[in-house]
Amino acid sequence: MTAREQQIGLAQRVGRFAAGLTLADIPEEVAERARHLILDAVGLAFVSADRDFAEAAAAALGPDSPTGSAGAGDSPVLGRPERLEARDAAVLNGVLVHGLDFDDTHIAAVTHVTASALPAALAAAVRADRGGDELLAAYVLGVEVAARVGLGGAGHFHDNGYHPTAVAGAFGAATVAAKLGGLDADGIATAQGIVGSMAAGLLEFLEDGSWTKRLHPGWAAMSGLTAASFARVGWSGPPAVYEGRFGLYSTHLQTAERPARPEAVAEGLGEVWELARTAVKPYASCHFTHPFVDSALLLRREGAAPARITRVTAGIHPVPGKVIAEPLDAKRTPVSEYDAKFSLPFTVAAAFVRDRFGLAELSTEARQDADILALARLVEVVDDPESAFPGAYSGVLTVELDDGRVLTHREQVNRGHDTRPLTNADVVAKFRENMAACADADDAVTARVESAVLGLGKGGDRSLTARQFAQACSSAPR
Repeated sequence: MTAREQQIGLAQRVGRFAAGLTLADIPEEVAERARHLILDAVGLAFVSADRDFAEAAAAALGPDSPTGSAGAGDSPVLGRPERLEARDAAVLNGVLVHGLDFDDTHIAAVTHVTASALPAALAAAVRADRGGDELLAAYVLGVEVAARVGLGGAGHFHDNGYHPTAVAGAFGAATVAAKLGGLDADGIATAQGIVGSMAAGLLEFLEDGSWTKRLHPGWAAMSGLTAASFARVGWSGPPAVYEGRFGLYSTHLQTAERPARPEAVAEGLGEVWELARTAVKPYASCHFTHPFVDSALLLRREGAAPARITRVTAGIHPVPGKVIAEPLDAKRTPVSEYDAKFSLPFTVAAAFVRDRFGLAELSTEARQDADILALARLVEVVDDPESAFPGAYSGVLTVELDDGRVLTHREQVNRGHDTRPLTNADVVAKFRENMAACADADDAVTARVESAVLGLGKGGDRSLTARQFAQACSSAPR
């Protein structure tokens, strides 16, 4: 990088990159992985579509809501029949993709990237009548920016009570919306400056399993669309929104034990593709729990029958430990499905008792299972000085048995990490399994959605437009 380039603000550097990016600039293997990440997200939207949180969000955002749009819009909703105003569609799509906490995560950024990048790109591309190739390129851009903003926090947004999915996602969404809205590099930089005042999301939901986390990525997407609209009409925004005296990192990470890295926001754009490092989840729970679930399943197969366990010790880094292991007594008895997703003791106990961990292990019946709750009470949590966090989500599990044996297993790098990725074929299998669980998705719907997603941006003039794509990924009227 030249000295002149170093003098240019980070938002401006992102703006310059974003303004010129086309699908042709993205390596084909990255574009193909992007299609599979989108497929994963759309499948999750379908399986979430009739859940209570989805119905509540649709009611809050629909035309009958006192604060909703005056009439129905024309933006399709993933997995549902509604047509909403673009910003409302972005919020609802974010809720649907993220609502089960089964969506992808950029590991080092500790950020769910697709859950905000896709809703923002879809709403903006439909509104601007863009092609499928532009939609796909914009989605990749949103992931790249959100991941880098998360990386700049050096894994410490959580430590300060912020949800990086919400914070980082807003910047990716603003970049996407500004680009698809036709703004130049300066306009895209301005949109980032504006959205900095909207980038927020508190972790207080961890105290009782409240639904606010489900809203975070959709709100980030809506904030990005709003910021781009203001930039379009000439509204100004602070150019040093990342690195400034009162910029993102100075305000949000004031007490971090390690310094933030604002320069990460524009580092390697167009050379290193962070999308390729994005992990697809094998389990519908907080990604921090995954190494412990895998460890429990392995130890059970090695002879740790749940009835013989007298003590379980879980070692974890203190930052993710705050999320899934504190306060420990409360985590042992989760009060809701969402609470259970963020409980290290419960997920470990459920995996041991049921010898699996799927959506059924988060049900009311599972949360009331006396065997699971009894084993959860035996789980103790300690710091893990060998953890690879935030580069990977590590976990070490030790069980003591009634015959005196002690069994230990460490997952230093969680499954799904870019060094242990779920393959594209694995993603397709996960998508089909989720679609099979949907009341509104028969084989024809599944095939239609899969074809639309995996063909996105292919075929030149014969490919689907963004609107056609969105329509193919919505459900038939109920």
